[in-house]
Amino acid sequence: MAKADPGFATYCCELLAGVGPCVARRMFGGWGISTGGLSFALVADLGSGPKLWLKANEETRGLFEAAGCERFTYAMKGELKSMNYYSAPEDALESPQLMTPWARQALDCALKAQSAKAARPRGATASQARRPTAPSKRAAAPAPSASARRKSAKG
Repeated sequence: MAKADPGFATYCCELLAGVGPCVARRMFGGWGISTGGLSFALVADLGSGPKLWLKANEETRGLFEAAGCERFTYAMKGELKSMNYYSAPEDALESPQLMTPWARQALDCALKAQSAKAARPRGATASQARRPTAPSKRAAAPAPSASARRKSAKG
């Protein structure tokens, strides 16, 4: 993946500002765009120039495909992989007013993905899944004597 242009990422933040103040951060040779800490768009150059990619899900995939958008697909270890992001419609790249409905839809998909992730039960962590260790063969430390205890300043 070629490095994405920071100027284009800034322009995309301006286009997407209809859903709130956007921030672009470097991510894997491209840019992740978020608002309120929630990522909902990417800027990446997959070889044909930088593109804005918007978050999608099963419900919105058909809308993107009907608008002629392409799915975010990349090669990894000789195998094609894809993510739930689609290129922004060409006409929506012309103005924030045309982009706002698409941005709202992408943000909604990000919110749904976040809430679904939070609702899933988490498995045991490595620290909880450790086997109990055998008791040590060392003798226990003796209890401190009464005279060895620390006294307060008042005596």
